Amino acid sequence: MSDLSFEQQLSGKYATLSAKLKEAADFVVSNPVDVATRSLRTISKDAKLAPATFSRMSSALGFTSYEELRDLLRLEIQHRPGSFSRGVEALQQSHDEGDPDFIALHTNACASNLQALTGQIDKARLDACVDQLYQARRVLVTGALGSTGVAEYLTYMASFLFDNWAMASRMGASLASGLVGLSTNDALIVITKPPFASKSINAAKEAFDAGAYVVVITDTHTCPALAYATDSFIVPTQSPHFFSSYTTTLVLCEILIGKLAAISGTSARHRIAEVENKNRRLSEVWDG
Repeated sequence: MSDLSFEQQLSGKYATLSAKLKEAADFVVSNPVDVATRSLRTISKDAKLAPATFSRMSSALGFTSYEELRDLLRLEIQHRPGSFSRGVEALQQSHDEGDPDFIALHTNACASNLQALTGQIDKARLDACVDQLYQARRVLVTGALGSTGVAEYLTYMASFLFDNWAMASRMGASLASGLVGLSTNDALIVITKPPFASKSINAAKEAFDAGAYVVVITDTHTCPALAYATDSFIVPTQSPHFFSSYTTTLVLCEILIGKLAAISGTSARHRIAEVENKNRRLSEVWDG
């Protein structure tokens, strides 16, 4: 059985699936507990798809059988915090009943998302990603629309540690010029959520074609950029808000930088000290 989660295996291959196989995969993502615990006949009836469709979908994702897919889902469910599922159920019920306390609804959703991130994230995969970013000659970050600020924040944090991190493009700058020269020695981090920004998807493809290490941070296995990802993180963003919650995305970015800082040694400490000194000399921070 693969060490990857179901969503990780799905994320890199979703774009290659046929329409029917995508339907089957979407059903599994939306109903993991049912798929893990109920018969294929029942699942097929509920999904209005032939049993063979689920078997073909399993094979297309690299599983030896549909049963191997179910076994992986059972393991994932066993390792999820029980309070997360109860929290989501309570949140949805409260929302459906018209609970007007939006503050509680939204903060509870963010807390549940963070708890889910803690239970779902593959720590070994995260550590491998941190090592790749640390060893990269150049790391570019891109995020458009609602993801712009998060990409800027990630790059800002990294700038205290390294001089080889940059935004692929800033306001008014050409994305193409930022991507020129990417190679197997470089990395691109793409942050994108629905509605997906075309420039983010195109940047992922350009970096992939150049052989760069591509990290995609999104909140759904249907993200088109995942087809070009070397590594990916699908973060939970459930919220009563009309907008996707970026709480878990911000925390994941802070985790990445924290882990990078931990392995960066004396060079990072010296650079941070130098940045802080220059900040004071240039009066960029209040020092009264």
